[in-house]
Amino acid sequence: QVQLVESGGGLVQVGGSLRLSCAASGVTFNTYRMAWFRQAPGKEREFVAAIRWNIGTTAYSDSVKGRFAISKVNAKNTVDLRMNSLKPEDTAVYYCASKEEAGAMAVASTYHYWGQGTQVTVSS
Repeated sequence: QVQLVESGGGLVQVGGSLRLSCAASGVTFNTYRMAWFRQAPGKEREFVAAIRWNIGTTAYSDSVKGRFAISKVNAKNTVDLRMNSLKPEDTAVYYCASKEEAGAMAVASTYHYWGQGTQVTVSS
């Protein structure tokens, strides 16, 4: 059983930066990919970024490409999401997720484990 705990959310002004962290514990050697999703009020959960657990390749949604960066700290079993040039439309609850199979990278329902979420609010 994998446990995921997010941290680092908060309130930031437009154009500012935040770093989110996701600490993974439990059995992680079966993990294939970890990802960040977000959900704004009244909207569906959407894919933000993902990283292959073993080889570190990354992928991003078009809405955050060039502004966000996902990375993995092996020694700590932690996945970070660095967010720069934040916009009001980035306001959402951000969730960390992990899965044990390939494919369907951006589909939330294919992920096995989820964190509790952390709120990010970008004020204009």
